[in-house]
Amino acid sequence: MTAPIMLLGTALLFLMRGMSLRANMVVIVLLPLVATFVGVLGVSGFMFTGDITKIATVLAAVALVTAPAALYLSRAQAKRTVWERQMRDQERAAERSRRELIAWVSHDLRTPLADIKALAEALGDSVVTSPDEVVDFAREIDVNTVRLSQMVDDLFEMSRIHSGALRLDFEPLDVREVVDEVAGALTAAARRAEVCLDVDLPPTAVPVVASSTALSRVLTNLVVNAIAHTPHGGSVRIQVASGGTDVTIGVTDTGGGIAEEDLPRIFEMAYRGTAARTPVNSAGLPVGSGMGLAIAQGLVAAHDGLIVASNTDAGSRFEVTLPGGTARPKAASVTRSADTHRRP
Repeated sequence: MTAPIMLLGTALLFLMRGMSLRANMVVIVLLPLVATFVGVLGVSGFMFTGDITKIATVLAAVALVTAPAALYLSRAQAKRTVWERQMRDQERAAERSRRELIAWVSHDLRTPLADIKALAEALGDSVVTSPDEVVDFAREIDVNTVRLSQMVDDLFEMSRIHSGALRLDFEPLDVREVVDEVAGALTAAARRAEVCLDVDLPPTAVPVVASSTALSRVLTNLVVNAIAHTPHGGSVRIQVASGGTDVTIGVTDTGGGIAEEDLPRIFEMAYRGTAARTPVNSAGLPVGSGMGLAIAQGLVAAHDGLIVASNTDAGSRFEVTLPGGTARPKAASVTRSADTHRRP
């Protein structure tokens, strides 16, 4: 007698395969109880005796206990399933980023190393003897050495961010001072690139509790990125606004914008996007390693903040939102001090 019930239950589960996990769990729990009752009823000749009534009462009581338990357990299992799926997706994304990072770094390291080797061999073999040429070759070696150093620094920074070893010192500061410092340091580079660098600051102090070194690194990465992607005669604008409990720092350029397919991945490690976002000039600017925006995102997250990228009519805009006031960021509890000797 129980076999047809189990077959019907299996068919019901098949029909319910598109429904929620909780509904399926309730059916799975109740199915044996129903099959047991039908089996006992069949053995008794379908006679509702006192024993059948007692068995039905016991089975009903069991159902009243197991059905809510099934709902609770199925909800917990559903959450666990979703969490596991998200973790798998994150692991796949991280693995994809690591593969891309290795590919980019291996390519980018090879180029300056090859240049240094060729220049050093030329000097060693006395291919160039003119003092001016020797100076030029030495300068090229120095430029490529600086480029390699910057790439190694970026790799080290990303490893600290991803391993949880990022160390920041949080202190009260005025955002305007950090912006002025970054703008002053990059004015000459913007001038060489023939890009106008403007700063729009409020007249009163904009207080935040942050790491001045980390915040300077974030803004430097964003402004350098904006200048590098802005054609000659264009402009880059840094704006600071304070509204409510948040502080917003925007970096807007006239570089033509970011391809829509690149926007979702713009902050991934070593992701440089399509040719539409290839730097159009690099006068006086460090050659990027493809990790600048990823580093900026990690540092902003350590401040319990948010960084987003969007397109404007003339170019693109990167906006950093930080908690304002004098409250210590919640994310500071997971970062253990700061390397104050590190240059932005």
